[in-house]
Amino acid sequence: MNNFFGMLARMKYINRWGLMRNTITENIAEHSLEVAIIAHALAIIGNTYLGKNLNAEHIAVLAIMHDTTEIITGDMPTPIKYYAPEIRDSYKKVEKVAAYQLLAELPKEMQPEYEKILIEEKNEDWKYVKAADKLSAYIKCIEESNMGNTDFAKAEETLKAFVESIGMEEVEYFIENFLPSYTKTVDEINK
Repeated sequence: MNNFFGMLARMKYINRWGLMRNTITENIAEHSLEVAIIAHALAIIGNTYLGKNLNAEHIAVLAIMHDTTEIITGDMPTPIKYYAPEIRDSYKKVEKVAAYQLLAELPKEMQPEYEKILIEEKNEDWKYVKAADKLSAYIKCIEESNMGNTDFAKAEETLKAFVESIGMEEVEYFIENFLPSYTKTVDEINK
């Protein structure tokens, strides 16, 4: 069976922020695209301004695929996922099982290449995906707040503190130079 890509196409059916009232719904396909764009930008910022030699395209692909296990597990709300260490650790194991289940849907010859993408490694590339994931969540909170939705106020406060303390110069650069545009209207951007 070669169901891998058919499974990935289902990302658009998995909604995020399940415990929150959303002004605009967001699914994991939309979220993953935004994370990929931001992760790519963080890598380019690192290469351009900080003398790093990051593979921005590889980081973007990791970001595109970072939530694919949620096709099987669903989106576990953050307050539940991190409620207790036992839940967090158990969910990590479930995510790994889901990743291998997805890999099994590929021809054996392709599995090693996708394993490098779906199985999270502790390396610098994933650091950019994680930072972009938090920035994307923070941006979602800002957008919801701008629409008058107060359900995201606490999450916005928590995520703002997190991204400001992440300790990555690339993130600081992104926040200072690119984040303000997320609050502008199209008319203000086109001015």
